[in-house]
Amino acid sequence: MSFKGTSGKSASGASMSKYDVEVEGRLQALEKAVADLGAKCDARASGGGGDSERLESLIKEVKKSIKINL
Repeated sequence: MSFKGTSGKSASGASMSKYDVEVEGRLQALEKAVADLGAKCDARASGGGGDSERLESLIKEVKKSIKINL
């Protein structure tokens, strides 16, 4: 049963206006995006980005070009 002037219900069951529903949807989308970005940053920090392999390759090429054994 819908109450007059409401567009939805919150997780706690409270009535929410159309504006509140829209804002809640945007907030949830932002929270999901932040969580996804955090997961990508964590993966990159733990070596999941592939940068260490590129660095090792670059070091080998530099060693060859300057003929120094580091």
